[in-house]
Parts: sequence; structure tokens; C-alpha cells
Amino acid sequence: MNIHDSFDFLRRVYFFKDLKDEEIRLVALSCTEEEHAAGDILFVEGSTANRFYIVIEGRVEVWKNYYDPKPDLLAIHGPGHFFGEMALVDELPRSATVVAKDQVKLLYLGREDFRRLIRERSSIALSVMTAISFMVRSSNELYVDDLRKRNAELEEAYAELEQAQAERLRSERLSTLGKFSSLILHDIRNPLSILKGQIQLMSIHLEEPEKLKVNIRASISEVERLERLASEFLDYSRGEIRLDMAIARPSELLAKAADRVSERMRRNSIKSQLDPAYDEPVILDAERILRALQNVADNACKAMSSAGGILTLRSQRDDELLVFEVADTGEGMSEEVLAHVFEPFYSASGLGGTGLGMLIVKNIVEAHGGTVRLRSERGKGTSVILALPLRA
Repeated sequence: MNIHDSFDFLRRVYFFKDLKDEEIRLVALSCTEEEHAAGDILFVEGSTANRFYIVIEGRVEVWKNYYDPKPDLLAIHGPGHFFGEMALVDELPRSATVVAKDQVKLLYLGREDFRRLIRERSSIALSVMTAISFMVRSSNELYVDDLRKRNAELEEAYAELEQAQAERLRSERLSTLGKFSSLILHDIRNPLSILKGQIQLMSIHLEEPEKLKVNIRASISEVERLERLASEFLDYSRGEIRLDMAIARPSELLAKAADRVSERMRRNSIKSQLDPAYDEPVILDAERILRALQNVADNACKAMSSAGGILTLRSQRDDELLVFEVADTGEGMSEEVLAHVFEPFYSASGLGGTGLGMLIVKNIVEAHGGTVRLRSERGKGTSVILALPLRA
């Protein structure tokens, strides 16, 4: 491009709109033309800024954080557009990276040439400063408008998200309520049916004390089962455990837990072993820990329902922890079952239950500040370890 063509081109560029023809000719004489292939990097963010560019042909892209995995495209400049203008007025590093989008032809004006021009013609400096000021103001207005637009979009998206979350929570509550209702009806119906049968048998055996005692024991067992179901549902529905701390002995808790599952052990030919290796008085919520031990022992009996086995309940001290262990010689659990064992309403035994037993165990132990661990091997059995901090 010769000086005449450069002059005609610069006259149409907004940046020089306030310059006189003579001043534009001086600028044109100071400009240099260069070409770049598509994909060429003209300058990178953080590099020295010493040139102001005007696009003659083609397009360039302006990128922020160009070398990051997710760079931001700030602008695309075509013919007549200019970029890098701040290099004329300050000596700060480049704030962005510019890449040729197409084959481009550019004019550039160096900082030193620009400073020479404004020393000779102060009117050029005033015109350029006016143009840059207008651009900064326009950029600020565009930024504010864009920010308002984004804020409005975010508010709308947030409102939609809140609505979607509310709908999801409602659906989850309805689903949970449905599961709850189904489990309550199913699990309460069984002991009620047994109770009804036992009461009918008692009416038949009124004159047979021994048979009557058997019916009464069976009835009490079912009532206790109903109480346990009610307690599990209450604890789950509350979402928290309120502890009633008192002094207890581990041996008594182990014995009571074994006694509460004795009927199931008798039916399944299961033997029990109690090993209260640590039996000093401890402070805990005895009824809830007993329920946790009973839930684990009940699961252990279910795991040995087909061929009998041995249920072991032990207590021991591990440093400042009271450790209860409930072990069985049953079928063991797969990795998949272990991964879901503490999920609500999950049951792999197929022998009934709320599916809340182990979740309640975990909640009770954690309410005491303790932890629950499981060790299991298919065909060899399972151990459930409840570790509770000892309290003075």
C-alpha cells in the first residue's frame, strides 16, 4: 500500500476522525505495513507493548488467557478496526493475546514514532487522547450493560434453579413418603398377624399353662419387634439422635442384645458366644446402643438363616475407645452390598425389615462420636465393629 492509499484508508478510520488531512499524511508516513498468515500470533499477553495496529484486510482475534485450557475470546476485529492503542500512551505489558484469524494485512504505528509526531503536532495527541477516552467510556458502558444483562440472566437462572430444586425436593419427599408408607404397612402387618394368631391360640390354651406361656413369650417378642420398628421410623423421620446418657456395663448390653435375638437364633439353629473382654462401667445411651447391637445381631442371624452358625458378641478396649464387635459365620457380603449397606431402605437379605437398620446403627454410633466399620468375606461371614469414645 503506497502513501496515497494509506492516507485514504486512515481517513476512514474512526481513531483519526478529528485529524486534519495534513496530520493524517504525517501519520501515514510513520506507519508500516505487514502481513500475517492465519493462525499467526501477533503478540502475547504480558509482552512489551510498543505498537498500535490497524486492520486493512482480514480479521484478528483478541484472547484473554490464550494458553489456558479454557481461554476467553474478547473480540474479533476486521478491516478499519484498530487494537493495541494503549501502547501509544502507557508502557504497561500487553493485556491480551492477538491471533490472526485469516490472512491479514495490517498497518502499525510504533510508540516512538507516535511520540515524535505529538512532539511536532500537539493536535495529534489531543485527537488521539479524545478517541481513546471515548473508547474507554464506550467500553465501560458496554461492560456495565453486559454486566446488567448477565445479572438478569443469573437471577432468572437462579429462580429457575430454586423452582427446580423445590420440585425435586417435593418429588423426593413424596417418593420417601411412599417408601415409608409401604415399609410401615408391610413391616407392621407381619407382627400384627402373628400377634393375632398368638392371641387366638391363647384363647384356645386358656386351660393349658405351658402352651399359654409359649404364646405369651411369642406375643411379647412381636410387641418388642413393633416397638423397635416404631423407634427406627421415629429416629429416621427426626433426622437426628437425642442421646440419654447413663452408666452401663458392656456385658449387660451384650447379654440383652443376644437375648433379644434369641428366638431367631433358636429357629435358625444359631449358637451365641459372649466375650465381654472389657466390662468396666461406661457412659452412653444404653437403650440406643442396645438397639444398635440388636440391629447388627439381627442382620447376622439373617445371614446365617440357611445353615445355622455362630453369633459372637464381644467388647474390648482399644486405647480410649470402647469397641463392640458383632461377628457371624454366615454368607458374607459382596462389595456391591457393602457399598450400599448404610443407605436408607436398602436390604439385601430378602427376609424383611425396614431397610433402615444399619443406617440407624450408624446414626446412633456417630451421635456418640464413634465410627462403624465392616469386614466381610463371601462364604466366611461378617464382622461389624462399633467404636465409641470412652467418657470419664
